[in-house]
Amino acid sequence: MKYINSKLRNKTVLITGAAGFIGSNLAFYFQENHPEVHVIAFDIFRTGERFENGNLKSFGHFKNLTGFKGEIISGDITKKEDLARLENYDINYIFHEAAISDTTVSDQEIMIKTNVNAFIDLLELAKRKDARMIYASSGATYGSTPSPQTVGIENPQNVYGFSKLAMDNIAAEYARKYSMFIIGLRYFNVYGKNEYFKEKTASMVLQLGLQILSGKMPRLFFNSDKILRDFIYIEDVIQANILSMVADKSGVYNVGTGKPRSFQDIADILQKGLETDYKINYFENPYKAYQMHTQADIASTREEIGFDPKFSLEKGIKDYLPEIKRVYEGEVKNV
Repeated sequence: MKYINSKLRNKTVLITGAAGFIGSNLAFYFQENHPEVHVIAFDIFRTGERFENGNLKSFGHFKNLTGFKGEIISGDITKKEDLARLENYDINYIFHEAAISDTTVSDQEIMIKTNVNAFIDLLELAKRKDARMIYASSGATYGSTPSPQTVGIENPQNVYGFSKLAMDNIAAEYARKYSMFIIGLRYFNVYGKNEYFKEKTASMVLQLGLQILSGKMPRLFFNSDKILRDFIYIEDVIQANILSMVADKSGVYNVGTGKPRSFQDIADILQKGLETDYKINYFENPYKAYQMHTQADIASTREEIGFDPKFSLEKGIKDYLPEIKRVYEGEVKNV
């Protein structure tokens, strides 16, 4: 999966949130395809601290970087003294994946400090280093807007989506005011390798796969065949990030397939791939407000950065199944 042939020798790439899901996949992409690149993996890692909702404050885990040979820095993006350690490096590209990505966190103060205020500090770093910035935005910026979700029509329904939209607005201002290169990628429902340590916020693909491997009936809301999401495989997300390195201009782009699929589809594809035939354990949806349909409008992503998603839900799950089995055997089976 080598999307660019740019002259990256002696270039330095900073990845924040590098021990997390998408960040770790980016780190290994460069290690495997561009070993000449100096990669700095910056992550707070996990401390065991949890939010009031019971979920972890940090999803970063050392196991996601097992085998990584680049430089690793443990740091908090909200602490200026930690970011100051990066001043000693001649950074050419920044992939900013660090964030509070849990949409159920209600602590507005920590969400804004982590996702918005720290982003400004990283933009200032990029400005000083004349580095290209590619950062994680989110489909959560769209909230309850009808499908297909299109850049410029947003209505976030939680503080996470609000924080990501604020990042997009700040990025646009920095790009305009300082002639910086900044791309925001609005990820939709990402699934794939290295998401296990997200615990309850991991994708339904992984959660249902582990349920089935554990010999349990997969659990779904009633009418799950009518709940559709734009599921995007991690390999395609990495493609979007790498293509953004050589894009012509700044902007915000959706990263999805443009082809929504149902939760029922996931369960059916998994059961076929795992050769099981469990009945579905349907239960009532406990959420009063629940988005029933997401679909990324990726026309501008195709046109302006050359993004072309390669993985259908069937192809993505087939590729992911060996990793789901490994996670089950190594992390779940004997717990």
